[in-house]
Amino acid sequence: MKAARVRELTHDELVRKQQETTRELFDARLEAATGQLGHTHKVKLLRREVARLQTIMRERELEIGTDSPGSGASDS
Repeated sequence: MKAARVRELTHDELVRKQQETTRELFDARLEAATGQLGHTHKVKLLRREVARLQTIMRERELEIGTDSPGSGASDS
């Protein structure tokens, strides 16, 4: 899923998607370790997807923290 589409998701959808993707990554690593993984690039793609989801969740956390008045730098 591209970053632009991930940014359209709500927080709850992001959390659910991250949990699903993390589980898929675990399963893919297990299959790779046992030699059953057919598409070896799947682990790399899933790692990137988890990182993308975590990055966007963190961006949102930081945006919430900076939206309060007086939290930014002063103009003087």
